[in-house]
Amino acid sequence: MSQHPEGARAQLLAAAQTGDWNPGVLPQLPEGVEARRSAVLILFGVLDSIPAPTPDAAVAKDLDVLLQRRAPTLSSHPGQVSFPGGGREPADRDDVDTALREAEEETGLDPTGVEILAALPALPLAVSNHHVTPVLGWWTKPSKVAAVDHAETVEVFRAPVAQLLDPATRYTSTITRGGVTYKGPAFDVDGTIVWGFTAMVLDRLFDECGWTIPWDRTDERPVTV
Repeated sequence: MSQHPEGARAQLLAAAQTGDWNPGVLPQLPEGVEARRSAVLILFGVLDSIPAPTPDAAVAKDLDVLLQRRAPTLSSHPGQVSFPGGGREPADRDDVDTALREAEEETGLDPTGVEILAALPALPLAVSNHHVTPVLGWWTKPSKVAAVDHAETVEVFRAPVAQLLDPATRYTSTITRGGVTYKGPAFDVDGTIVWGFTAMVLDRLFDECGWTIPWDRTDERPVTV
């Protein structure tokens, strides 16, 4: 498998065209309830100077993905790690427009440096009643990013993909709501926990790209909200 980031870009494109994008473990939205349409930007690029620690990953060590940590005071998904994104506004032309606008508002990135690879099928996010379209992007000209509004976003960071793929960072998260226990993939990135919708999408994306390194799915740990 190619170790060059351009190889990763090609694999992302191929996966977008042929992959199965239903994670299968996402709770469905209630019947008869109109969900809000939203979009998130899954932006891959090349790290400036941060080395990824895993030498045998299936992708280049300098490949990264843009993530952010939401403010703990938010009513929806407080404190969780997420992709940049949000609800569609009337002025947005499409889901790509929504994802880029929200990413610029939240992280300050320059959208002119982003190549859109694909808009993936919308996924249900039942806990906040959204239909979320993941928009897959490639950072052709990386720009500086940081949390723009600290009332919404505490931190913006570029996570090395090789570190996310490292089996040592991976486990199965569990959370019980209404007497039902939900399980899903999770990542522990130097103490920053990525779980829920974001982890499920990353897990599916890594599988479809052929990047996943076998990890211990029997390692179950509860998450706190």
